[in-house]
Amino acid sequence: MNSLIQYFAEIKLDKTILWCYLIWYVVIVSFYFDPSFKIWSNSIGISAVIGTGLMLSVSSSKVDEQDYWQTFRLYFMPFCVSSFAALIKEKGFIVFVSPKIEEDIVAVLSCLLFLLIISVIKLANKKFV
Repeated sequence: MNSLIQYFAEIKLDKTILWCYLIWYVVIVSFYFDPSFKIWSNSIGISAVIGTGLMLSVSSSKVDEQDYWQTFRLYFMPFCVSSFAALIKEKGFIVFVSPKIEEDIVAVLSCLLFLLIISVIKLANKKFV
C-alpha cells in the first residue's frame, strides 16, 4: 500500500491523464456492459494484433530493462478502445461522450475525485518530506 501511495505522490501529468482515461472507460463500461463473448473475444484479438504492432514500433535494438507497465498499456489500450467502441455502437455517443448527462456526470466526478485524491497525497507527501 505504501508503494501505491508513493507512486501517486510522484505521478506525472501524462500518467494522471491515462488514469482518467481508465476511470472514464470503467464508468461507461459499467453502464453499457454486455457479456457477449463476441465483443470481448474480438477485443482481445484486436489487442493482440495492435499491441504487438505497438510493441514493435517502440522497441529498440538496445537491450534495456523491459518496462512491464508500458507493455501492459500497449496491449490494454487497444482492448479498451475496441471494447468501448463495440459497447457504445449506435447508442448516440459523440466520440466518447454519452448522450445521457447522468453518465457523463458520474464519469467526470469520478475523474475529479481521483484528481482530488492525487492532490491530497501529493500535498501530504510534501509536508512529510
